[in-house]
Amino acid sequence: MDDESNIALRKFLKQVGVTSQQAIEEALRAAGDHAAGQEFVATMTLTVKGLDLEHQVTGTVKGPAK
Repeated sequence: MDDESNIALRKFLKQVGVTSQQAIEEALRAAGDHAAGQEFVATMTLTVKGLDLEHQVTGTVKGPAK
């Protein structure tokens, strides 16, 4: 992969990471005490049209301590 493609890919992945973290934090705040100390299953699906790519990652997100 050339440098330009690599940089574009890294920028996209950074945007995904930052905006996903913001969305999760907002949802945890909105859940309030319900989320405290709880674990939630999170799934991220990446789809790239034109490349026939669908990649899924699953993990857990823990709510803040009370």
